[in-house]
Amino acid sequence: MSKRTFGLTAAVLLCAGALTGLPVTSAQAGEAPVKCHLTYSLSGWSAIYQHAEGRGDIRCDNGQSAAVSINMHGGGLTAGKFHVSGHGDISNVYGIKDVYGSYAQAGASAGVVRSGTAQVLTKGTTSIALSGTGEGVNLGLAVDKFDIEPLHR
Repeated sequence: MSKRTFGLTAAVLLCAGALTGLPVTSAQAGEAPVKCHLTYSLSGWSAIYQHAEGRGDIRCDNGQSAAVSINMHGGGLTAGKFHVSGHGDISNVYGIKDVYGSYAQAGASAGVVRSGTAQVLTKGTTSIALSGTGEGVNLGLAVDKFDIEPLHR
């Protein structure tokens, strides 16, 4: 082994040893991710601009739960009126507060009278896989913002 290779190897080992002694400062360092589940009901309309609002319930595997309000809005080539009920699986959260906020959504839908929908929403590393069934007339393609907030009673 050459002196240069030996010197580089020693430097790498010293740096690695120094890093293992540093304290972990992440707020989530000692916590494990939990799964949360959303049940929801939305009603809305679209005519180029799309809007829907509704309510839901969130239950997490760590025992936390909350009633929430849901608002969805955006634009695209859409037309129709609809009502959707369904559920969602929320992943990569450490508590119910991580669920609240605005998610980006992109999806396509088509239906007359009765239809189904499946979409994935993201907010940073958090994602919600939604599925639901509904009634109404809806045809189009839209990119939307999906907001989940605690319901203040």
